[in-house]
Amino acid sequence: VQLQASGGGLVQAGGSLRLSCAASGHSASSYTMAWFRQAPGKEREFVAAVNWGGVNPVYGDSVKGRFTISRGNRKSTMYLQLNNLVPEDTAVYYCAAQSSGDYRGPYGYWGQGTQVTVSS
Repeated sequence: VQLQASGGGLVQAGGSLRLSCAASGHSASSYTMAWFRQAPGKEREFVAAVNWGGVNPVYGDSVKGRFTISRGNRKSTMYLQLNNLVPEDTAVYYCAAQSSGDYRGPYGYWGQGTQVTVSS
């Protein structure tokens, strides 16, 4: 499974971005997919995950109520809508996928990351 993340950029605090992750490969559309992020000098942080059907998404505490994860109609694409951004959201955002169905992972497939920078 190959993952390609896109949509990052520079935005002012309070603004919005939409990240995309395109999955390709055998059975990619049936995998549980997730977003993680890593800021400089910090550990990687779980952001959100969604199963193949796009239902029952799970969010990290720091993004609840501000970010929304979803799957595209063809299920091989995942999105992350980032609203009400704050400077603390600045990080490289990675998409990941795994076949176990448990959002906790482990995630065996990773995209290359897309940079999100929020200015104050």
